[in-house]
Amino acid sequence: MGRVGLLALQGAFAAHGEMLRSLGADTVEIRSPDALGDVGGLVIPGGESTTLLKLMEAYGFEEPIRRFIAEGRPVLATCMGVILLAKEVMNPPQRSLGLLDVTVARNAYGSQVESFEGIGEVNGGPFPMVFIRAPRITRAAGEVEVLGAFEGEPVLVAQGNILGATFHPELTDNPAVHAIFLEMMK
Repeated sequence: MGRVGLLALQGAFAAHGEMLRSLGADTVEIRSPDALGDVGGLVIPGGESTTLLKLMEAYGFEEPIRRFIAEGRPVLATCMGVILLAKEVMNPPQRSLGLLDVTVARNAYGSQVESFEGIGEVNGGPFPMVFIRAPRITRAAGEVEVLGAFEGEPVLVAQGNILGATFHPELTDNPAVHAIFLEMMK
């Protein structure tokens, strides 16, 4: 399966590491583009997308992440990670890598104080979901498959080797999303 890299520039990478290790995965924090060569999969955690774009530019991560995905290595992107990979970002418009064929609206459920928890579904079963300044997927096209929904809207999608969640599965005690990601790594 290989080691899982946790993009550790900003955001909730530590909680992803705990969840993945509870499933038996070996994880390593990634702070330089060179370290991507040592991992079989990558987690792009939630956080603040504008800040992460600036950090990725400063550390030279954009092209290495593009190559990583083009090589077919799996990526789990949560919340901000979905914004970063989306083909189109609205509310307000923002630059992104354009690798996941979705349109997302930033902060679509409201500000930090309007963050909430609810029960959605993943692969047909109930799943606890935590939304923190979460984006909303307003369009999913092409090869994008919807794996999870909240109140009828897509919140967990897959396209090739990319798994994207607009919520924070690492802040729940349900490992199903991380288990899907680890299956993708096999």
